[in-house]
Amino acid sequence: MMEETDNLQNENPVLPNPENQTEVPPTPELTAEPEPTPAPEPEAVAEPEPAPAPEAEPEAEATEPEPDYTTLTRGELVEAMKALLAESDVQKIRTRVANLWSRFGELNREEHTRAFEQFIADGGNKDEYEPKDDALADEMRGLHDEYRHRRQRYMEEQEEMKKRNLAAKQALIEEMRALTDSEEEQVKVSLEKFNEIQERWKAIGEVPREQMNDLWQNYHFQIEQFFNKLKINRELRALDQKRNLEEKIKLCEAAEELIMESSVTKAFKGLQDLRARWKETGPVPIEQNEEIWQRFCNAANQIDERRKEYYDQRKEEQESNLLAKQALVEKATELTEKQPTSTKEWNDTTAALDELLKVWKSIGPVPREVNEDIWTKFKGMIDKHYSEKKEYFGTIRDEQETNYQKKIDLCLKAEAIAKREDWKNATKELLELQEEWKSIGATSRKVSEKVWQRFRKACDEFFAKKGEFFSERRASEHENLAVKEAIITELKAHQFGENREENLNAIKEFQRRWAEVGFVPMADKERLHKEFRAEIDRIFEQLKISAREAEETAYRERIRNAGDSRKFVNNEKAELQEKIEKLRSDLALWENNLGFLANSKQADLLKQEFEKKMQGARQQIALMQAKLRILNDAEKAEAAEKSENA
Repeated sequence: MMEETDNLQNENPVLPNPENQTEVPPTPELTAEPEPTPAPEPEAVAEPEPAPAPEAEPEAEATEPEPDYTTLTRGELVEAMKALLAESDVQKIRTRVANLWSRFGELNREEHTRAFEQFIADGGNKDEYEPKDDALADEMRGLHDEYRHRRQRYMEEQEEMKKRNLAAKQALIEEMRALTDSEEEQVKVSLEKFNEIQERWKAIGEVPREQMNDLWQNYHFQIEQFFNKLKINRELRALDQKRNLEEKIKLCEAAEELIMESSVTKAFKGLQDLRARWKETGPVPIEQNEEIWQRFCNAANQIDERRKEYYDQRKEEQESNLLAKQALVEKATELTEKQPTSTKEWNDTTAALDELLKVWKSIGPVPREVNEDIWTKFKGMIDKHYSEKKEYFGTIRDEQETNYQKKIDLCLKAEAIAKREDWKNATKELLELQEEWKSIGATSRKVSEKVWQRFRKACDEFFAKKGEFFSERRASEHENLAVKEAIITELKAHQFGENREENLNAIKEFQRRWAEVGFVPMADKERLHKEFRAEIDRIFEQLKISAREAEETAYRERIRNAGDSRKFVNNEKAELQEKIEKLRSDLALWENNLGFLANSKQADLLKQEFEKKMQGARQQIALMQAKLRILNDAEKAEAAEKSENA
């Protein structure tokens, strides 16, 4: 009892390891009761045989299997604890309270683990994490403290009661000593007082264990002294033995009823009580002593055998449980030997270890001597996995942040492209952004879907606008086809006169109208272009107009139509001079390269190619110089007009 109290006072406030088990070893079978002392000669006063000193109080019996708390939630465990505390007998609920407290500790640690992982997943710093208990944990700890205080009071009350019982029994010994020393001559009166003392003795409960043996010996010494003085006759002794026989028959019947008790623990506790009462009951007639003792032993041995079988079976189950848990340790070792290299592998390993832990919890206890060792091994591998996983996810958090910033940049680019209408280039760039998106690694789960939806929205917006544009364009392509065919027909039927400039203007007007017509179906585009171009070339040839002359005429028209002619002329002159200088530089380079080509078939081909390029460059220079002259003429005309107006 005191040992239990000390353990209770020194309990760690941290929720305990659920693996700790307590087992009480089987109690040995009853040994044969000592033979009673032979009856004295007739007319002699028989003294009672001294009863053997009581054995030490039996150890507290292990509780039988308790209700299964492994399926309850933390809230249900709190309610179960409240229900237990409603019972007044704290000794009766001790094992159930321990199991409840242990199971709640497991769930509370799991809750802390989930809270920590959520904190990390939400972007928290592992060094800033501070585990905190919630209201359920605080309530459970308060209930457990209440139980501990109540049990402490119970243990203290038990010790005080034993001390009071000791004082009461010591007082009875003094009464018996006084009775022995008195001059009372009436045997009947002395026996009545003696029996009253014995009844009062039996009614008093337990005493402190360390005082038990001396107290018992003193008590029986006074009994012997009392009978030595009174010299009770055989008939009176027989009467006392008959009464003892009746009491022991009742004890035998009670023991035989315990054989049918379904609870092994209750049966054994009841037997311990019967054994104590048997020791306190005096001798029976010698001719019935062996028979009644054997009857009691037979019942007691059956109860002990049931208990032994129960613990043997429990031991076998524990050995089987040990093999199962050893297999789980090996599987956990296999899972944790290879360190994962990806988030999926880490999560798969975690799921597998969690499943092993569930299986572990479903397996019963193992032998006490190996329980702590195997649990430490298994838990150590799980703890190591979670520690390494925590470090891994801390490392990839920075990488995920970088990936997030990259995807935000792609979103901004996609949103800018979505506003453009240069469909070909914009489509190409947007597809390139999509490929780049695929190459970027993962981001945090809490922002992954949001940033993806933003990127996808920009892409969908662009392609929807593009689809709408081309849908409208296809609707007008057939109308444009009819317009261009009508222009070709009109061009073929047009009658050109002798005025060269009017003819050029007419051709230019046809070309302008042609260019203003929108898209036509792709199947007719090339055909129409060739037909229109062939008709223009035919007319140029018919009218003896060169392409250069046509372009110069178009250029003059362009200058006349320019809004700010001076600004336009200046810009055009600068651009033309720059292009002329560039073409002259290219001509000089090509002419220089021709001088290095040797005479060969391959070199001749290169020379022809260079000559062709140089001829085209000279024509371009001539055309640009003609345009410069046109610009100069325009400047002179403008200056003359200003002079006349002045």
